[in-house]
Amino acid sequence: MSQGAFEGWNLGLHVGDDPDAVQQNRLALARTVHGELTWLEQVHGTEVVRLPYRGTHPQADAAFTETIGQICTVMTADCLPVLFCSHDGHQVAAAHAGWRGLLKGVLESTLSFFDQPDRCFIWLGPAIGPQAFEVGDEVYQAFTSYSSQAKSAFSPQNSGKYLADLYALATQRLRLPA
Repeated sequence: MSQGAFEGWNLGLHVGDDPDAVQQNRLALARTVHGELTWLEQVHGTEVVRLPYRGTHPQADAAFTETIGQICTVMTADCLPVLFCSHDGHQVAAAHAGWRGLLKGVLESTLSFFDQPDRCFIWLGPAIGPQAFEVGDEVYQAFTSYSSQAKSAFSPQNSGKYLADLYALATQRLRLPA
C-alpha cells in the first residue's frame, strides 16, 4: 500500500511513510503468514517481551514465545537480526542487535528466557558487513573494555575510525565457535 520511495512492503512506522499505509501492509502480511504478529518499538536496548503481548507496540529489542502461531518479529536495516529456537522447537525468539544492543547484552537477555539456553539453535541474519560498518573510537573502547577478545572484531582505519564486525561481536557475546 505504500507509495513513492516506500512503495512495496514497507513495515516500518519510523521511516516517514504514511502510517495508514504501513498498517495496511502489516495487516496484509499477517493475513499471508496466518499467525499473530507483534510489532516492537525497538530502542537499541536489552528488553525482551514475552509473547503474546496484550497492548500496543512494546518497547523492546527482542521477542520470545512458547505459543504456537505467535510470530516473533524484528526489523533491521544494517543491524543484525538474530533468531533463536530451542532444540525441541517449543521456544523461539527474535532479537534486533545493533552495536548498542550487543554491547548492553540483548542476546544474553534473549537467551535467558529459554529453559535450556545452551541447547538453542541460533541464526545470525543479514546485516551490514565488516567491510562497511565504520565506527568511532568510543565504540571500540566500549567493547574492548567489556572484553579484550572484542579487539579481534575491529579493524583500525587510517581515518582514526574502525571497521566493526557485528557477526564476530555477536558470536563472542554468545560464546559460539567462530
